[in-house]
Amino acid sequence: MTLLSRILGFVRDFVIARTFGAGAMTDAFFVAFRLPNLLRRLFAEGAFSQAFVPILAEYRHRCGETETRQLVDRVATALFLVVLMVAILGVIGAPLLIYLTAPGFSEDADKFALTVELTRITFPYILFMALVALSAGILNTWSRFALPAFTPVLLNLSFIALALWAAPWFDPPVLALAWAVFLGGVLQLALQIPALKRIGMLPRWDFAPGDPGVRRVLALMAPAVLGVSVAQVSLVINTVFASFLPSGSVSWLYYADRLMEFPAGLFGAALGTILLPSLSRAYMDGKTDSFSNLLDWGLRLTLLLTLPAALALALLAVPLLATLFQHGAFTAEDVLHTRSALVAYSIGLTGLILVKVLAPGFYSRQDIRTPVKIALITLAATQAMNLAFIGPLAHAGLALSIGLAACLNAGLLYRGLRRLGIYNPQPQWGLFFLKLMLALTVMGGVLVLLGATETAWWLTLPTLEKLGRLSLLVCGGGVAYFGTLALLGFRLQDFRWANSSNG
Repeated sequence: MTLLSRILGFVRDFVIARTFGAGAMTDAFFVAFRLPNLLRRLFAEGAFSQAFVPILAEYRHRCGETETRQLVDRVATALFLVVLMVAILGVIGAPLLIYLTAPGFSEDADKFALTVELTRITFPYILFMALVALSAGILNTWSRFALPAFTPVLLNLSFIALALWAAPWFDPPVLALAWAVFLGGVLQLALQIPALKRIGMLPRWDFAPGDPGVRRVLALMAPAVLGVSVAQVSLVINTVFASFLPSGSVSWLYYADRLMEFPAGLFGAALGTILLPSLSRAYMDGKTDSFSNLLDWGLRLTLLLTLPAALALALLAVPLLATLFQHGAFTAEDVLHTRSALVAYSIGLTGLILVKVLAPGFYSRQDIRTPVKIALITLAATQAMNLAFIGPLAHAGLALSIGLAACLNAGLLYRGLRRLGIYNPQPQWGLFFLKLMLALTVMGGVLVLLGATETAWWLTLPTLEKLGRLSLLVCGGGVAYFGTLALLGFRLQDFRWANSSNG
């Protein structure tokens, strides 16, 4: 389901790039959409889920159905009221938000006014997505993983439909993208209702802020909000830097980020979604070996899948961008500018996904403070690197700082798990890593031999030929990597979850 969502995300970005290209209008939309999107991660998928899921799992495991249902009702009511207030304030204060997060836009009155208008349309998205995150946390705790993973498909379909058919009816046409965000939020929330009814957990109004369960969620959310907001503040600061760069810089970063988000979202979201409730159950049951083995399984699977993805993004940056986006308003120059950002992002891809695997090791134990401390260190490092890199590398320097900071974050989380004795690696990690390096070397050589790095060539090929040659590169690289692993003794059954979770 996550793969389906990511594929449609590519289609969405292809349609946006072809219709709107990379310029002032797309910069305005991406800044406007980034604000509610960041708050969504803060209130919904980030801090709230990290605080709510472990406590919900505890209630379901130790308390009766009545108490669990009451917790859901009361947490849902409190969440709705808080996020509704945030959404209202965001709509009212949109001009101030743009001044703070994209001050460079104030030099162009039309661009600034457009960004404010787009922000006011997209901001209610946070309310819909907070309730979607609540629903996803409930469904995942009941081991219903498919529907929450499918839900983002509706946002992508909304983007595609309005960009293709509704844009000419708006003035300016980019307003269609803002209304696609609003519509996508409504559709995603509506999809959850039947599933929650089936398990008897559709929330009802029950305002009780003094409830012990609600207070525990809020107590865990407080440091979690700080931890998640650190990462989001880093992204906002990057937007501030990018707003002073030439027009198109925000858009180049966006398109590079979208390509990087394909493997990051596919592997990171899927593993994180599965690991948090599973680790929470293992912790509640006192199964320390299963807890450690689940983390070990997640780490091995992450490296197995993300290292080749990172190498492929770096080597195939131009083929991917030229094939997917070099159409209509998206030019060859846009491809080259976006390529530099994508190569920089690829350096941190593995770190970004490792964070999603390692952090649940703390959250499942209701330890929010340790990841928060690490996030603060990461924020300071990110901004220091921004200042160092933006001069010589422009927008690509901002991407590089995020990637390197993600690797630092993952390294510190890993050290914390080891020092606390929460995670103990299983044997033969050295041999496992050596085999991965050999397979990556073979894959890289095959991609270079097949013409992955021939930049000028890719910018001039006809679209169908690009598509055919890109397919050959992807298949050739995949066969080279997994074929080498097979020759070195890797088997799919070695990575079955059962092998790790059962010790």
